[in-house]
Amino acid sequence: MRAAISWSAGKDACLALLLARAAGLQVDRFVTLCEPDGSSKSHALPPALIAAQVAALGGTWQPVLVPPDGYAVAFDTTLAGLCDEGVEAMVFGDIDLQAHRDWLEPACARAGLRAVFPLWGRTRSGIAAEVLARGIRARIVCVDLSLLDAAFCGAAYDADLVARLPPGVCPAGEDGEFHTVVLQAPGMAQALRVVDQPQRRVQLLPPWRPTTLLFQPLMLSEGGPSAGPLPSRPAIPSGAEPGLGQSSGLAMPGEGLGHEAQRGLQGRLGYPPDEGHQ
Repeated sequence: MRAAISWSAGKDACLALLLARAAGLQVDRFVTLCEPDGSSKSHALPPALIAAQVAALGGTWQPVLVPPDGYAVAFDTTLAGLCDEGVEAMVFGDIDLQAHRDWLEPACARAGLRAVFPLWGRTRSGIAAEVLARGIRARIVCVDLSLLDAAFCGAAYDADLVARLPPGVCPAGEDGEFHTVVLQAPGMAQALRVVDQPQRRVQLLPPWRPTTLLFQPLMLSEGGPSAGPLPSRPAIPSGAEPGLGQSSGLAMPGEGLGHEAQRGLQGRLGYPPDEGHQ
């Protein structure tokens, strides 16, 4: 069965990809909904980095530029187009956010696609352990500063980091504590070499839960893929916070969802819908 995957470029999406392919799905289309400037909505990653990552995974990247207030329409249009091209299923990396699944499944059904959730029902700690056991190498590219110390931003996602997460922080980051980007994984033709850019933050304001998101922007190195070792973990001093760039507004899917689903999305992803950010 030919399938596409909703692609954030992070560790959960990568694990979902590996499991879907192992189950026999031909996952060759990677769909990322993006800001008008081309950066990914969920992780604020530059298009060149995601394109190189997807190519190394043997897929075709399909970025979808989403205008303000246009997420739901862009999502539905994209799903319908995939069906027209012969895609039969859409893979998602959700773990246990029922409100989000309740929105995704009907959307896929309307387009004639089967929604597939390879991670669904697994424990969060089990997923974190499997990511590490399979050799998925990733870095944290976003931290919710109300839930996790700023010094974790930019760190390698490894067993040591998971062991040092404070009590109450999900080891998979499913409650929006942090987000990752995969630099190397099984089936990847070559690892990605990246260069850190100045960190920056995004302020979230009511009606969403007020918080600040700290981003570690990454750019694909001029040397191209083929990365060396991931950076060693930084020390995590109490109250430490690296220098921040200027604030910048980003949007996340929320438009078109019911109130409970929107709340769930912000908790998982740390972003508001298009109309609720600064």
